[in-house]
Amino acid sequence: MRWTDIRKAYPNQWLVIEALQAHSDAEHRRLLDEIAVVEICEDGNAAMQEYRNLHQQHPEREYYFVHTSREQLDIRERQWLGIRRGHAITAQG
Repeated sequence: MRWTDIRKAYPNQWLVIEALQAHSDAEHRRLLDEIAVVEICEDGNAAMQEYRNLHQQHPEREYYFVHTSREQLDIRERQWLGIRRGHAITAQG
């Protein structure tokens, strides 16, 4: 589905969605071409919790929690600097 279709099908709702097809533009915005609704949530806190659970179970998948009152999705990519915990090299000496 596309965002406009999701907004019509789920008016004024908190959702957890998955990007099935997506790409990034030159301004580091994530553009979702094909979206699946994964969960309908009671409120923003429930949506965030469900997002966290899904992200922990499937970190390779692209999940977002959103409210359908937004006309457009404005998803910005973060540029991570530094070393992540799982990728640090320890010095032996």
